[in-house]
Amino acid sequence: MPDNFKKKLYSEMLRIRCVEEKIAERYPEGKMRCPTHLSIGQEAVPVAVSCALNKNDFAVSTHRGHAHYLAKGGSLKKMIDEIHGKESGCSKGKGGSMHLIDKDVSFMGTSAIVGNSIPLGVGLGLSAKLKSTNQISCIYLGDGAIEQGVFYESINFAILKKLRVLFICENNLYSVYSPLSVRQPKNRKISHMVNGMGINSLECDGNDVISCRKTLKSVIPDIRENSSPFFIEFKTYRWREHCGPNFDNDIGYRTVEEFEVWKKKDPIEFLKQRLIIEDVFVKQELDQIKKSIENEINQVFINAEKAPFPNKKEAYKDVFAPNKNEYNLEIRE
Repeated sequence: MPDNFKKKLYSEMLRIRCVEEKIAERYPEGKMRCPTHLSIGQEAVPVAVSCALNKNDFAVSTHRGHAHYLAKGGSLKKMIDEIHGKESGCSKGKGGSMHLIDKDVSFMGTSAIVGNSIPLGVGLGLSAKLKSTNQISCIYLGDGAIEQGVFYESINFAILKKLRVLFICENNLYSVYSPLSVRQPKNRKISHMVNGMGINSLECDGNDVISCRKTLKSVIPDIRENSSPFFIEFKTYRWREHCGPNFDNDIGYRTVEEFEVWKKKDPIEFLKQRLIIEDVFVKQELDQIKKSIENEINQVFINAEKAPFPNKKEAYKDVFAPNKNEYNLEIRE
């Protein structure tokens, strides 16, 4: 793997981390008036996935979708504007953190409903087949979505129709505050269980971006050439609370000791130390990369605060809702 590509992996992971840490830092100001689910600690998987996909390959994601959106090339400006509820946001200020889309890079949306984007991703895979393109549809899901019926229906459909669909399961061990031990049978391995349905599957360390990249590079050509779906389970861990900017190791559903074990596996620090040992990076270059990223993020936040909110009439456009006249609703300027 060329040194410049390794630097790209590091820079993209660090950019995602810095964006989300800035969101966490400024969230208490009350200017981002929507729930936000951070994926700090989980940056390796989306960066590895997106670097292995083509720009026109589809991707759909979950409520925890910032990293997936940014890694696929989604506009940072439009994302931060969206979280601030501004008309220049990627969903025109209506969707907030959990409803991100950037069709320019074939990132086709995130959803607040657990498992909801899975059938949409399979549908995109079907559309690619009907149009005779070789596009892959990448579906991000969490371990909690494995417990939704639509997951099994979608896997079955993708196998039967021989669709180019890549299922990416980020297993961070928890669904809100519930560990796997209270949700699934003891000793079950998700990748093994899914393999029993007739889909090829693998398990990978989600904290090692280079290992993730190698796994994906070995899988994606087979998906394109043989028009068959694939499932990969990445073991990872979210550092902060399920929803919000804080750490929550004090409320009892996980221990400080467990958190510290996983924090030592920090995917960004792991790659950084590896590249220093390999003489890919010198300290001055690392400082320059971080400074450049921080300058970009700071400017995006400044611009987001200055951007205008949508006109109130926009609330009734492009949404599924009853006609305002039916209920005598008034729009007050």
